[in-house]
Amino acid sequence: MFTGIITDIGTIERVAALADTRVRISTSYDTATIDLGASIACSGVCLTVIDKSEPGGPAWFAVDVSGETISRTAPDQWVAGRRLNLERALRLGEELGGHIVTGHVDGIGKVESVTEEGGSHRVRIKAGAEIAPFVAPKGSITLDGVSLTVNEVEDGANGVTFGVNIIPHTAAVTSFGSIAAGDPVNIEIDVLARYLQRMEHYRAKA
Repeated sequence: MFTGIITDIGTIERVAALADTRVRISTSYDTATIDLGASIACSGVCLTVIDKSEPGGPAWFAVDVSGETISRTAPDQWVAGRRLNLERALRLGEELGGHIVTGHVDGIGKVESVTEEGGSHRVRIKAGAEIAPFVAPKGSITLDGVSLTVNEVEDGANGVTFGVNIIPHTAAVTSFGSIAAGDPVNIEIDVLARYLQRMEHYRAKA
C-alpha cells in the first residue's frame, strides 16, 4: 500500500530483456534499508525489488517488469533515461499524507494542456470511458504515482477530461516539473470509488 506522496525521483539506468524486462533504477534511497522482495511504486506501478547496489557505491535497485505490466502502463515508460516517481511502501504507523494507493494502473491518460495559474499549473488530462465513472470533482486520483485532487471534470462522447493543479512543491519533487501536452500518464482511480462501483453493479442486478 502507498499514499501517492513521492519521496524520490529515480532514473532508469539499464533495461535488459530476460524472461521479463529487468530494469535498473538509480535512486537516492539508502539501499541498505531496502530489503529484497520489498515493494516500491515506480510512477504508480507497484514493483518488487529483486536486486540492489552494495553500500559505498552509486545507489540503485532492480525490478522485473512483466509483459502484462508493460502493456498496461504508459508507452515508453520502461526505457533507459526515463525519470520515475518513486515511493516506498507505507509502514504501519506512518502518516497517510495523500490517499490510499495500491500501485495498480487502471488506465492511461494523455495530457491535453498545461496552463500556468499563478505559481501553479493546471494540467488537463484526457482519459477513456473506462475511467470516466470514477472521476469526480474534489475526488482523489493518482497520476504517475502522485496523489492529486480533481478540480474539474468534463464528460465527452469518448471519455472524460479532468483537471488537476500542480503546485510548485509537487513540480519540484516529482517528474511533473517537466510535464507537457501530449505526455501519457498512468492513472489509478481512488480505491473507494472502485469498490462503490462494484457494489452499485451488484445492487443493480438484485
